Amino acid sequence: MSNRRLTLSTIDGIPLVRPGDDVTAILLDALAASGDALADGDVLVIAQKIFSKAEDRYVSLSDVKPSARADELALEIDKDPRIVELILSEANEIVRYRPGVLIVEHRLGFVMANAGIDASNVAEHGEDDDRVLLLPLDPDADCARVRAEVRERCGADVAVIMNDSVGRAWRSGTVGIAIGVAGLPAILDIRGEKDLFDRPLMTSIVGIADELAAAASVLQGQADEGAPAVVIRGYSVAGEATTAQVLVRDKSEDLFR
Repeated sequence: MSNRRLTLSTIDGIPLVRPGDDVTAILLDALAASGDALADGDVLVIAQKIFSKAEDRYVSLSDVKPSARADELALEIDKDPRIVELILSEANEIVRYRPGVLIVEHRLGFVMANAGIDASNVAEHGEDDDRVLLLPLDPDADCARVRAEVRERCGADVAVIMNDSVGRAWRSGTVGIAIGVAGLPAILDIRGEKDLFDRPLMTSIVGIADELAAAASVLQGQADEGAPAVVIRGYSVAGEATTAQVLVRDKSEDLFR
């Protein structure tokens, strides 16, 4: 087997994103300033938060009026009832809860804590620190738009992943996952392929978009790194492109629900 290599590089110099900003232009300008450019076959992994900021998905908690259900649940789990109200408004259903934890099925289908609502790296110094940030309305559409804009503006045929960090039911710690995908297959079904001993694989379905999202998260970080976008080079995109929705496991097959 020949040597295989995957390289990951942050796009440096990305300014703080504000509502109405052109995310694609910001990324391409930052690349150009560093003397780099996107090329065919690159995978561009972009943190969810800059899309949410550009789309003005901010909510001030002072504007939120909790429902009776939110007030009741907030007492049980010891959370701000305004946060609980926002979580419920973004959720299809509650999956689990206990003091300090509220797990829901987000309206996008992903099971996650607090419906992905976040307050970290949201308010700049002197700004309203009462604000939180919701997930984008349509991550798959955002990725498709950025992919098309990159092709139009610089001619490169790239894949785009929007990633976010979530916990997992069976392991400690958060990990990056893909919540939006364009230009590559989000999963690879390799059932029927042969292993080293010529035995056919029976159950192997690889969440390749999640693997790429997690790899990028290592460089993006979770605190003050200021690196919301990563370029992955060396991954051979094979198979029919899909959206991130194929990563959502049907409830009937989910052993944790």
